[in-house]
Parts: sequence; structure tokens; C-alpha cells
Amino acid sequence: MSASISQGPRVAIVTGGSGGIGRAVAERLGRDGLSVVVHYSSNRAKADEVVERITGAGGVAVAIGGDVADEADMSSLFHEAAQHFGGVDVVAHTAGIMSLSTLADLDLDELDRIIRTNVRGTFVVDQQAVRKVRDGGAIINFSTSVTQRAVPTYSAYSASKGAVDVITMILAKELSGRDITVNTVAPGPTATSLFLASNDQTSVERLAHMTALGRLGRPEDIADVVSFLAGPARWINGQVLYANGGLI
Repeated sequence: MSASISQGPRVAIVTGGSGGIGRAVAERLGRDGLSVVVHYSSNRAKADEVVERITGAGGVAVAIGGDVADEADMSSLFHEAAQHFGGVDVVAHTAGIMSLSTLADLDLDELDRIIRTNVRGTFVVDQQAVRKVRDGGAIINFSTSVTQRAVPTYSAYSASKGAVDVITMILAKELSGRDITVNTVAPGPTATSLFLASNDQTSVERLAHMTALGRLGRPEDIADVVSFLAGPARWINGQVLYANGGLI
């Protein structure tokens, strides 16, 4: 299924790489010396900004769009990545959506949208990764630390990310015998536009003080974890890493 270990610069696909955590991840992997495919859903201009930041710092990057839950789009994404750079070594699947509501009040169409992007999207991206990532590579999914806490209004989002945790653990075992690691990063409260737009100021301050470090995470904090999993962390596999500053 996979090609041999890359002899040239390693190549990373970062889904959702045009903003938030994905942007920080793309820029960090670019600084680490990987050629980066900055995936975007609809905002090409923001993805191009990330590409410019990576290339301006001496890295190599390209922006490619597509719907993570659409098999044809993701097949094309991986194909174009291989056409540009010769293969794929790392997939950081940061793309996802969050919508908060009590279970009783949640519009079921919104539930379907969350499941389609967060669960089906992970399936689709991981399927392509299994087929295309070269030996010595890494598949890194994204979840949330909220799966470990019963936080009101997070039922749909937490359910979708709980599915991601299970997908990761099973996929790591299904790839037994191949030199490809599969892990999930589960951030705690992190100062992204998605998080800040979904929570009022009181909630933001409360969550910040719930970490042992007494602050919100920064996207760069999460990018550090991805850099570790994408590079030297070859003996970490099938795990969910809670990057949350010691969420109490």
C-alpha cells in the first residue's frame, strides 16, 4: 500500500491548514523542513497567506482545497500532493467543526453536519492516508480534551470527537507491521477563532482558569505536539495525547 521511506524532504498534508490550530501546525512543519500541503475548505485566500508565510521563511508549501468528507476531493488532494512533492509522509488532520447546544435544543441537521465533517471526514482522510502515506510516516488525527469531561452543550461535538479517538486506536492496530504511527491530539481550551466564537467571555475566562497553567492554550502549543508526533515520536502509537495545560 505504501511506498518506501522517502529519500528527499518529507511531505506533510495539513487539513484545515488555513486557520487556527491547522495554520500553526502547517507553519511549524514548514519550519521543521517538511514540504507542506495547506488544505482549505473554502477560503483560498487564507490558505495562500499560510503558504506565503511558510515560503517566506524559506520553506516549501502549496495550497489545495477540498471537502474532507468527500472521497473524490480527498483522493484528488493526496494525488496532487504526490504530484507536487513525490509522495506523502505525514497527515495532520486538523479540520473539524464545532457547534454548541444542549441536546434537547440541537437541530438534527446540525448534528448531521457535525458528524459528516468530524467523523466521516476523519474516515475519508484516514482512508487516503492509509493508501498513500509512506513507510516511516505518521497519521495525526484531532480530537478534544472535552471528551473526558461532561460539559453541557458539548454533547454533539464530544460525541463526534470520541469517535475520532476510537478510529485512531483501531487504525493503529490495523496498520500492525507497517512503520506508520497513528495518534490523536486532543487539545484543551485553545485560543482559536473557532473556540472564541463558540464561547462567551465568561466561559472563556472560566476555562482558562481550569488549566493548571492558568491560561488558554495557544495554537503554537498544539503545533509543538504535532511536530513531535510527526518526527521523533516513533514509539508513540495508537494514543490520544491530551494537550491541555493540565486541565483540572
